[in-house]
Amino acid sequence: MMNERELKSLISLLDDTDQQIIQEVEHQLKSQGPEIVPYLEKFWESSFDPHIQGRLENIIHEIQFDQTKNELQIWNLSNSFNLLEGLIILNNYQYPSYEDHKIILAIEDLKTEVWRGLHYDMSPLEKVNLMNHVLFGSFGLTGNTKDYHHPQNSYIGQVLDTKQGNPLTLSCIYSIIAQKLDIPIYGINLPKHFVLAYMDSDEEGNENVLFYINAFNRGQVMQKSDVNSFLKQLNLNPDREFTYPCDNVTILKRALRNLMSAYEEHESSNKQQEIKALFQLLA
Repeated sequence: MMNERELKSLISLLDDTDQQIIQEVEHQLKSQGPEIVPYLEKFWESSFDPHIQGRLENIIHEIQFDQTKNELQIWNLSNSFNLLEGLIILNNYQYPSYEDHKIILAIEDLKTEVWRGLHYDMSPLEKVNLMNHVLFGSFGLTGNTKDYHHPQNSYIGQVLDTKQGNPLTLSCIYSIIAQKLDIPIYGINLPKHFVLAYMDSDEEGNENVLFYINAFNRGQVMQKSDVNSFLKQLNLNPDREFTYPCDNVTILKRALRNLMSAYEEHESSNKQQEIKALFQLLA
């Protein structure tokens, strides 16, 4: 990486009137990768030229967006079994300065709270009641009904901070904690409303749904008939893709779709296009 003196000389050229020079400077700075961002932020803070500050902001964002794309591609190819990591990558797109360990620690703390109340002889329903008590009672997670379509409902860091989220993100937090405790709760890609399923194995090893869970409604338990009725209202058959667990790539794609809709509603076309680019990496 360039030293600080070289960076300062290069950044000083950002106020040049020649567009070709500016483009070359931007290219050289972006080629340094994410390691250069703290230095660019330092120069931004010490600059009093709004033109240079604006260009530095754009360069920083493009570097961080490229990093998000690279991390998402790697996750998709080799680490998609880790849903939490995928959600953290998505969180870093909007909040690049957010410390990942805060999310990991919050999840671990919630897991520990549930673990303290677990007993080996608990029934599936008793385990769900315990999780509901910890997540929605003690911790205070809730569905954001007042601003349902706000983009922050899709970013796990913000959801853990504000304790408000949409059905998908609340379900993800719920299932991540459950699976860490070997409780077989998984995401269901139900149209219009993401839910969870408590799975059970029969004597032949076949996986079956015991019941469904609505994380957006404080962990309300639903039966198969409830889900089938909901699908019927949408003129859809109770096909396996809507009633059985989906993979983590499908979950992240749905999160990205939610964000595309949210940014469209908030008239943020640049964000919408960037989220679309991330979605295409998973397509």
